[in-house]
Amino acid sequence: MEVKRTQHPKESHGVSPAKGHGTTHLGKTHVVRVGNHLVGDGHFTVIAGPCSIENPSQFQETVEGVKAEGAHLLRGGIWKMRTSYQSFQGVGRDGFEFIRDTCRNNGMSLVSEITDPRQIEEVYDVVEMFQVGSRNMHNYALLKELGKQKKPVLLKRGFAALIDEWLKSAEYLVAGGNDNVILCERGIRTFETAMRNTLDLNAVAYVKQYSSYPVIVDPSHAVGIRDLVPQLALASAAVGADGIIVEVHPRPAEALSDGMQALTLGDFKEMMIKLKKIAEVVGLPFAPIDNAEGSSR
Repeated sequence: MEVKRTQHPKESHGVSPAKGHGTTHLGKTHVVRVGNHLVGDGHFTVIAGPCSIENPSQFQETVEGVKAEGAHLLRGGIWKMRTSYQSFQGVGRDGFEFIRDTCRNNGMSLVSEITDPRQIEEVYDVVEMFQVGSRNMHNYALLKELGKQKKPVLLKRGFAALIDEWLKSAEYLVAGGNDNVILCERGIRTFETAMRNTLDLNAVAYVKQYSSYPVIVDPSHAVGIRDLVPQLALASAAVGADGIIVEVHPRPAEALSDGMQALTLGDFKEMMIKLKKIAEVVGLPFAPIDNAEGSSR
């Protein structure tokens, strides 16, 4: 598939004219199907769930909670890349059966990160969208293998990556034959230390304007502070993002990873009420829930 990005006005700003998944139709977003849900079709998508899937009861409780408040897709780490080798690394293949059963029983599709090309085949029947995390945005071996797959890919921006580098990583996927790519802005590393990262909403607006990729925002990793996540989620909707991916845990204090940035189920409920209003105002109403039911595999 030959794809072109829209020519932008200031090549001298450091972003080369796009060749990847853009289109000469300015602002026209390529729609990506994740299970039975459409991303980029003019509706706002909410992906929610725990940073790490820890055990059957925690996952089930979280899934039921976020689904009840209108989440369209699930997120949840099966394998986790952690800065310290002593940190929880995820349930791995031991969790496949209960994860698959929970998704099927609740009619929702799962988005989960893979960190190695060898994991693609292992997890293929468990997830509906592969996530490439920030640390792996430049993992070209992984990108090339995912480019050969039919399932969609959520490509997170590297925490020190230029927009141009982010888009060129997406081109690896498209060049391999997989044009089902969704970009995710998750904050970049700057001189600011008060927060985990700095959310670059400029990048969201830019990529929406000058490419045809759907773009979602991860406010959880962007700020790393639970109390600030809802505000950044609202700002993401206001700037025109196609959705958000947010971390939710029934009891964040007990979470095995990133509890400080995970919303409680109550927090998530309150955020969703406000988020629906903002999404409506900017012309991206929430997708109907019956359009968001996952794979029945």
